[in-house]
Amino acid sequence: MAANGASCEQPQKRTGPKDKQNGKSADSSVRDRRQKDKEERLSLVLWKRPVTTLHYFLLETLIKLKEWTFKLWQRRGAVFLFLVLCSVFSIAYSTEGAHQHYVEYLEKKLVWCAYWVGLGILSSVGLGTGLHTFLLYLGPHIASVTLAAYECGSTNFPEPPYPDQIVCPQEEGLEGAISLFSIMSKVRLEACMWGAGTAIGELPPYFMARAARQSGADPDDEDYEEFEEMLEQAEGAQDFVTRAKLGVQHMVQKVGFFGILACASIPNPLFDLAGITCGHFLVPFWTFFGATLIGKAIIKMHIQGGFVFLSFPFLYLEPLGQYMSHPV
Repeated sequence: MAANGASCEQPQKRTGPKDKQNGKSADSSVRDRRQKDKEERLSLVLWKRPVTTLHYFLLETLIKLKEWTFKLWQRRGAVFLFLVLCSVFSIAYSTEGAHQHYVEYLEKKLVWCAYWVGLGILSSVGLGTGLHTFLLYLGPHIASVTLAAYECGSTNFPEPPYPDQIVCPQEEGLEGAISLFSIMSKVRLEACMWGAGTAIGELPPYFMARAARQSGADPDDEDYEEFEEMLEQAEGAQDFVTRAKLGVQHMVQKVGFFGILACASIPNPLFDLAGITCGHFLVPFWTFFGATLIGKAIIKMHIQGGFVFLSFPFLYLEPLGQYMSHPV
């Protein structure tokens, strides 16, 4: 017993310099390995290693096709219903009859919606490098509808030629019938489709950060590397831009759905960081996309449309002056 007690009371073996050196060398080897893997990924381009690149491309394509086939088989009921609807629409589209009027109207609306969704995607895709399609397309469209409604006294423009050309209706509109709500009702479809496109354009940063977090590999993206550095240096941040980025990151991380909704509902040049944050912290897809869609396609679009309306002061100052000069 004494021997056993003595053996139990012996001090534990301390980590010597040799063990510490082995730990440092192991960390160094891991970093070297990761750097080597990153350089090898960067070298996998078609003009440097075409055979290897095409080989991995075909393998990845086969793997993805297998995964998608399995997922479609799991949802075969929804796939069957989708195919039936496509077949019915194809038959209705190719068959002559009285229903062709409705088919042409539906086709025109779908093409019109796809046009604005595409412009919205071009506006937000590319981590802030997209086209400013609101200033180039949607803003002028709202402005032209606003001016035409003021001149015509109505928003009941005949279709066709609207929206390709705005022609005043034959019947005269009521005086004072033009308001912010009537104009927003006229352009709501275009504005909401554009906003939905901007929400879709915010998905690449989310998927990039989510895939990087799940794989454990360092992503070859400057914005994500900047995000990682910002998280590491969060305590010593002093400049306004870094603090603003940290504010967006903390709001999204702590508040969740409503934090994403708040960031998406205002013109926010840092919203790409919100998508990277949600992907990095594995926020569920529908939580991120649902809040982004509601914020950009509904709330933000009405705010931006209101600003376009307010840029024409004669639309609301003149009725206001008439009301003040002739009080009830």
